[in-house]
Amino acid sequence: MEIDYKDICLKVTGLAQNAGRALKTARAKEAPQKESKGRNDFVTRFDKQTEERLIRELSELLPQSGFVAEENSSDKRGVTYNWIIDPIDGTTNFIHGLFPYAISIALQENDEIVVGVVYEAGLDECFYAWKDGGAYLNGQRIRVSEAATVADSLIATGFPYTNFSQMNEFIESLNYFMKNSHGMRRLGSAAADLVYVACGRVDAFYEYDLKPWDVAAGAFIVQEAGGRVSDFAGGNNYLYGRQIIATNALVYDEMYSVVSSFLK
Repeated sequence: MEIDYKDICLKVTGLAQNAGRALKTARAKEAPQKESKGRNDFVTRFDKQTEERLIRELSELLPQSGFVAEENSSDKRGVTYNWIIDPIDGTTNFIHGLFPYAISIALQENDEIVVGVVYEAGLDECFYAWKDGGAYLNGQRIRVSEAATVADSLIATGFPYTNFSQMNEFIESLNYFMKNSHGMRRLGSAAADLVYVACGRVDAFYEYDLKPWDVAAGAFIVQEAGGRVSDFAGGNNYLYGRQIIATNALVYDEMYSVVSSFLK
């Protein structure tokens, strides 16, 4: 069965926006009570409720699809199509009433991402892309920046919060970029970091120990916006390999060279 990527994508944007706006409203009324999944790894009932809602609605949209979802609300796997979902990317931000936090939804066809949607609640911004269709923000086409060197780049990253195995190497990389770029930003949501690369707000992003639902949609949107994405070895195992570099088209080689010199 062939599907219309654009049609599916635009429908998913509506689902993500509705769920995200409901989250923002609920957060304004009630401070969420957190549960711990591990050291500094939190979940709230809002994560679970939002994921269940999205699974229900996406199942109606594409009945044969399965799911790879952070809170494991469904163990169904599709033969061809699977949704990769993070109901709240940036849960710690959400708990503290801090933006950004985002809903991230990607559609995987066999081994290829073909649709990506990231809705960031704070600014009411919906980033989305479908295969070979370009990337968009609230209806307007977006592209990566044209910064050509690390020296001219603003760089986003994420701090380790459970896996500190490469902490020393990571701090060395921070030291380098702090001294040799426009600066560093740590927003607390990898999905937001990635779509900010896609629309040119930051020029590059790197992080280790991320999960598929953190990066699937955002990385795809970066690529459709003209950017480049890889793991720390320069390969394509960023979805399940727990490491990612995402940049505009021009600064990738230098960014990869620096990151790979510190982190493996």
